[in-house]
Amino acid sequence: MTLLSTRLARPMVAAFMLMAFGPSVVAQTNPIATLDMLQLYRPSVTGSYMAGQQAMQELRTDEAARYFNQAAQGDWSNPILVERSFVAFAADGQIGQAASVAKHLLDLTGRNELAELVTAAEALKERRYGAAERTLRAISQDSFTGITAGILRAWALVGENRYAEADALLVQLGRTGLEDFLVFHRALMAEAAGERAIALGLAEKAFENEPFVARMVEVYARMLANDGRFDEAAEVIATFEKQGLTHPVVTKVRQAVEARQRPGVFASNVQVGAAEMFHGIGAALTRDGSKDLALVFLRLGLYLDPNADVIALAVGQSLDSEGQHDAANRIYDAVPATSVMKPTAVVRIAQNLDQLGNRPEALRRLGNIVAANPDDLDAVAVLGDLLRYDEQYLKAAEAYSRALEISGGKAPADWRYYYVRGIAYERAKEWPKAEADFLKALDLNPGQPAVLNYLGYSWIDQDLHLERALAMIEKAVAAQPQDGYVVDSLGWAFYKLGRIDEAVETLERAVMLRPNDPEINDHLGDAYWKAGRRLEARFQWRIATAVDEEGNVSKRAAPKLADGLTAENETE
Repeated sequence: MTLLSTRLARPMVAAFMLMAFGPSVVAQTNPIATLDMLQLYRPSVTGSYMAGQQAMQELRTDEAARYFNQAAQGDWSNPILVERSFVAFAADGQIGQAASVAKHLLDLTGRNELAELVTAAEALKERRYGAAERTLRAISQDSFTGITAGILRAWALVGENRYAEADALLVQLGRTGLEDFLVFHRALMAEAAGERAIALGLAEKAFENEPFVARMVEVYARMLANDGRFDEAAEVIATFEKQGLTHPVVTKVRQAVEARQRPGVFASNVQVGAAEMFHGIGAALTRDGSKDLALVFLRLGLYLDPNADVIALAVGQSLDSEGQHDAANRIYDAVPATSVMKPTAVVRIAQNLDQLGNRPEALRRLGNIVAANPDDLDAVAVLGDLLRYDEQYLKAAEAYSRALEISGGKAPADWRYYYVRGIAYERAKEWPKAEADFLKALDLNPGQPAVLNYLGYSWIDQDLHLERALAMIEKAVAAQPQDGYVVDSLGWAFYKLGRIDEAVETLERAVMLRPNDPEINDHLGDAYWKAGRRLEARFQWRIATAVDEEGNVSKRAAPKLADGLTAENETE
């Protein structure tokens, strides 16, 4: 859930990243080449630097901070080592230490925009708004950092009771093509400055631009309800929820609106507003693939507003994306029990426990959450997923049925619950129920490639509706041409239809995309046999056997290796 429009998330991030921060921050460069450039010959410095590079690449930020700090301490006058040290401290959430090292970097280099941004954030946190504004004023606005600094500077101006200047600054920044993004922050600044009427007008415009973003909905509905316009606030929330969308922060505001209570302002102070800016930009950087820099921005947001549990979950999600589940769980554990985000945090913990190999404990925790909060859609859906992974298919189907009861089952986003329930029914050998769910999912989302592929392949596997299935899978391949499983489905459809030459060509492509999948190799073996390529067929069946960890494909391939493909042993 980010507030940053795609205008900033894609073209501007790509255009400004290297210009703003340089290659050492944005991308992980070749460590050996970098070391050659730095002429770091001392083993302790060299080893610490390389260990830090690897740790940061994997978002093991605590280790990265330790290693880079060791390297920097070994050569305290080397700006590249000092820069990596302060970035790692910031990514690990040690903002005070990061700011201290950043100041030393500025002493060495005179200018470093990211270092200036961090030191300004520290000043803003400490309510030294004049110092923050002066630091940020020196940063040019023609780079990605400059735009970020400009927004932060505007918040510093609000802190100095210079709202008109702050709004004028954001209007100027909006001329770079970011008006739709900045109008939201203009609304927050107006709210923080006590300009309620201006804030409402800007929030309305922000909502019209992004009506299905939770933070937009929350803020606009809050402002309307705070103004006593409860019916309008309820309509804003209904627009969001009719799409099958939910979010704890929106639900909390809805409950207040239904009780005709004013939910309170969002931007209660400068720090909260600036934290939301870092949250939005951090989320955009995450999508853009700049994971270490994204984490720096998210950590800065959480530093400015330690109570922003939505940002905490975004930090945890970034760590999860790189497999740092233990570190992420520490973030989730720290979310207070009183927070509306706590159930989501506990669901994430359960998912991570499953990833770490403790599925029984994950299922136990999720079961407790659902028992305590039977209408928690996220918890119910994740419980269904884990039950399905655990091959408890009918129990999984029950969980998905409950999810559909909660959501209503009619919104476009509800296609997923029908889809995964269909998978559960199919695995439980209840095909009529599965087929009905797949068709319902396509009613709600006609072009969804996962559903097109699963239903099309299932029909083909059962020799049902072959031509219609082929058309569905061709549509799925057009949407996901690099998905080996989808390409395999298309090849198998050609095989079932007797179009062997096309089957061979397509299945060869699927094997290139998924070379270690036993099912795809087995399919290609069958196609080769039908094409008269007997040696190649046996070779593929041997590969299928070699990469099969569960044994199902090996059992199927054994008679084919012995006797060739016959009517009795042909893959179904």
